[in-house]
Amino acid sequence: MKYLIVGPSWVGDMVMAQTLFIALKRQHPEAIIDVLAPGWSRPIIERMPEVHSGIDMPVGHGSLNLTLRRRIARDLKAQRYDQAILLPNSLKSALIPWLAGIPVRTGWRGEMRYGLLNDLRVLDKAQYPLMVERFVALAYPEKSPLPSPLPKPALSVDRHNVARALHRYQLSDDAPILALCPGAEFGPSKQWPAGYYGEVALTMAQKGWQVWLFGSEKDRAVTHEIMGYLPVSLQKRCFNLAGQTTLADAVDLMSLAHAVVSNDSGLMHIAAALARPLVAVYGSTTAAHTPPMNDNSEILWLGLECSPCFKRECPLEHMNCMNQLGPERVMDALERLSGEQTLEIQG
Repeated sequence: MKYLIVGPSWVGDMVMAQTLFIALKRQHPEAIIDVLAPGWSRPIIERMPEVHSGIDMPVGHGSLNLTLRRRIARDLKAQRYDQAILLPNSLKSALIPWLAGIPVRTGWRGEMRYGLLNDLRVLDKAQYPLMVERFVALAYPEKSPLPSPLPKPALSVDRHNVARALHRYQLSDDAPILALCPGAEFGPSKQWPAGYYGEVALTMAQKGWQVWLFGSEKDRAVTHEIMGYLPVSLQKRCFNLAGQTTLADAVDLMSLAHAVVSNDSGLMHIAAALARPLVAVYGSTTAAHTPPMNDNSEILWLGLECSPCFKRECPLEHMNCMNQLGPERVMDALERLSGEQTLEIQG
């Protein structure tokens, strides 16, 4: 079997898509799996041993650009895929597999895709509440039972690049590392307050830990604010990597973390797929849909009457779902996950 997977456009979704690849390989160990996805996702795809190759999708998420899609489809047609599986629900995502003449084109009914897909599934959200269940279900005939337990994303690590990245960013792993991921691409409603991250960073730095701050260039302001909560004498233990690392370097460096604290974000799913001890902070969203899938994580969520709202910004303008979840809750979770490592370390 030769599969073309049309991948999702978000970091977390791409990580969770590995569950589908694992399910396909369990059924067909010799299967060839190629993934058509945005170019930024290649460092993640390359860390999935189930994937044969990643194919860059140069057409933006909201762009039709039918001429370019036809050109891509022509190139893919020569690869003679047996089946295409589409993870996005958009009409545009179904065009290339159809134009490429792939015999079986599988996906959930989304925008008007009748005719473009010939293995069109109707999603029962109650039956498949988890995103990973919706991905894995597409690996099996319709209405087939899902494997239990579900496959877990497990990214491989480039150990040679770990050493290069440590040198490149002037880091060391000679003391326990706390990775903090305070950003959220979706919007501010998913962001735990910078001051709370700052308190956690201060407490752990006082105990002898290093603090590595991860994120994109957009997160530089919040990571800089977090660093401001540490006195000058402790700032040497805190390293602001937001906007500095490539995605590949971020994955490999995070594999060194002894613990991670993260909002519900793509980096949270990366930390989980690296099996890092993880405290996942939820506010406007819920782990009932996209939880971290590692066994050594703890989910913190207040479950207020107004949440989950799934809004980019708090519609009530108070952010209680995050503001009322104090840093002591995270510190307690870190203690449970990390055990004796949170005791004070000399140095």
